[in-house]
Amino acid sequence: MRADRTATAAIVRGAAGTSGHVPDGPAFANPLDATRQIRAILFDLDGTLYAQGRMRRLMALELLTLFATRPLSARRRLRALSAYRKAQEALRGSASTALMPRTQLDVAAARAGVPAKELEALVTEWMLERPLKYLPWCRAEGLAPLLSLLEAKRLPLGILSDYPAEAKLRALGVADHFSLVLCATDPEVAALKPSPKGFLAACDRWQLAPHEVLFVGDRAEVDAAGAAAAGMPCVIVGHQARGGAGHPGVLFVPSLERLRCVLAEGC
Repeated sequence: MRADRTATAAIVRGAAGTSGHVPDGPAFANPLDATRQIRAILFDLDGTLYAQGRMRRLMALELLTLFATRPLSARRRLRALSAYRKAQEALRGSASTALMPRTQLDVAAARAGVPAKELEALVTEWMLERPLKYLPWCRAEGLAPLLSLLEAKRLPLGILSDYPAEAKLRALGVADHFSLVLCATDPEVAALKPSPKGFLAACDRWQLAPHEVLFVGDRAEVDAAGAAAAGMPCVIVGHQARGGAGHPGVLFVPSLERLRCVLAEGC
């Protein structure tokens, strides 16, 4: 099965060439507008392909263990990591979502009162490396059947994340399904969602119009807003109350399993 997924991804990459172009091929009806076709799907990662709340609880347990043995060090780490997350949301909500390579680190380091190099090491350890071992137990319900359906349809799949995604995809065991992976810090993006830059970069790679790409995320105020700014249809996985107001053109589904049913047109 893994070999089949690798072959499928290779076919997509081979057909795309260095430009990332997706040739004429399989498509399905846009679930928001049946008169239009979807020819590729772009996914958010954190909170969409895995349960972010469960992951944060597991990481909190690790920090609590550190509190028991090294309370001063644990408080410093917690303060620094909290400042990093808050800096991201502050930058996301600013008038410009442009993201230079070290902007978030510098802002967070100043707020937390720690050197930027120390904060960078903490982010790498606690937000990128330590969570990897938990990802298999946090995989979103319905992810495997959804990817199997899309694989059968031979649709190109991609990732657009605010964080580096490759290692997380490997830990989830789904890396072979995705022929395109973009991060907010990539030079061609250099912007946090809801900036449309990452969405449009994916379209450029695939050489598809935005209306031909479906975005799937979990935050309406970030994912749906960014997709709308790019002219891309969007599905939000989760309850509509989570930022759903003000996005009437977005399809809200409670789970990836429900999304699979919608795309399969079978339930």
